[in-house]
Parts: sequence; structure tokens; C-alpha cells
Amino acid sequence: MAAYIIVSIKVQDPVRYEAYKSMVPPSLAAYGGKFIVRGGKLETLEGGWSPERFVIIEFPSAEQAKAWWGSTEYAEAKALRQATSVSEMIVVEGV
Repeated sequence: MAAYIIVSIKVQDPVRYEAYKSMVPPSLAAYGGKFIVRGGKLETLEGGWSPERFVIIEFPSAEQAKAWWGSTEYAEAKALRQATSVSEMIVVEGV
């Protein structure tokens, strides 16, 4: 069953965050991940939720998503993201 990592990001260091953005795509390949949404125009339709940056990554399964998140391939990029932004991240299984 497909699973999705969903991330709301508030970028605090835009210059260094650009490097993070270029590091992520190569780390996804071995885990079957692909971007569905990556920082596109966002409009709040209900409630007060208005993320600054929003990302959805699709994986073949929740196990693959979590394996990518904990992988050595993503470790350096993850550390950079955590140093340059504040993120909220979940993994959710599709139907």
C-alpha cells in the first residue's frame, strides 16, 4: 500500500536550505520515493493552517518511507533541513 510523507516547513535560513533541496532527490531513488507536491502555491480553504512550505512524497509503503527517513543516504540532508528550518512531518498510508 502506498504511503506518503507529508511535511510542513518553515524555512529559517533560505540560502542554506537551497542546498538541502538539491540533496534530497538522489536520496529518494533507492526507496522508491517521488515528489507529489514540493513547495507549490498554497491556499488555505478552511481553518488557520497555512504552512510556509508544504511537501508530499509518495513511497511504495510506510516501511519504505520510514527506511528513507532513517537512511544514511538522507542523513546529511536531514541534518541540514533540521539546522535551517522548523518542520512537522508525518507518514500516512494511502487507501
